[in-house]
Amino acid sequence: MTKLFIDGDRYGDRPASMLVEAVHNGVRDLVRRRLAECGKEWSAFVFGVANDTITQADFEAIEKRILASGHRFAWSSMLSLRDRPDIYLSGDQSSATNASFSFEHRDAVVGAEEGGRQLRGQGDNVVRRAQNTVGTASYIRTSERVLALMQQGVPDDFIAIIDDSGGTLTAPILEKFKGVICAGGTVRSHLGILTREYGIPCLMNAKVSGIREGDRVEIETTAPAKTAEACQKGVDMMASIWKLTA
Repeated sequence: MTKLFIDGDRYGDRPASMLVEAVHNGVRDLVRRRLAECGKEWSAFVFGVANDTITQADFEAIEKRILASGHRFAWSSMLSLRDRPDIYLSGDQSSATNASFSFEHRDAVVGAEEGGRQLRGQGDNVVRRAQNTVGTASYIRTSERVLALMQQGVPDDFIAIIDDSGGTLTAPILEKFKGVICAGGTVRSHLGILTREYGIPCLMNAKVSGIREGDRVEIETTAPAKTAEACQKGVDMMASIWKLTA
């Protein structure tokens, strides 16, 4: 029983996430050390000295190590893979003609040009606004691009187009974006959570075709924001992305 408690997963189940596993491992390591230090049998340790030898400071130290390691981002970043695994399969995400400055999703919804704009894709709306969001499309795929924007400044009408949903790459400049179009994840992913907190217009799980670096685009941020319940039930609530032609 002692070995199962210290070395195994509770009730034989796998941890719900990397974050939970990190916490479990930290607590197990702490228990092992305190048990060895006290020199007592397991029952005497648990029902005797454990409350005195394991302190609040010990658990605060575990939390500090976990925060420093980056495990706090694991749960939200893994939602992207869990909720939309197909996007990470080879050949599914895009067949971009220019890997740095375009997306060409095969299943993107494209419409005819009308009224000075053309439908070039869709995504899940994170933040609902009274008006649609218009700006200049700019692809961010490298840390070098982020560093350059940090040094030179982010333009006022900057709409970032991003491959994945972790949010870590763009975190230093995220609050400067006028809008975000992300090809990965869901509204519950890390980037979706951050843009919602900042109030930045954002479409997640986007499929886009024919939008190039520097194109003027319009995001349908007047569309209803997709809810967690809609995600769980698989309900489509797609908002449009237009390329402005006039």
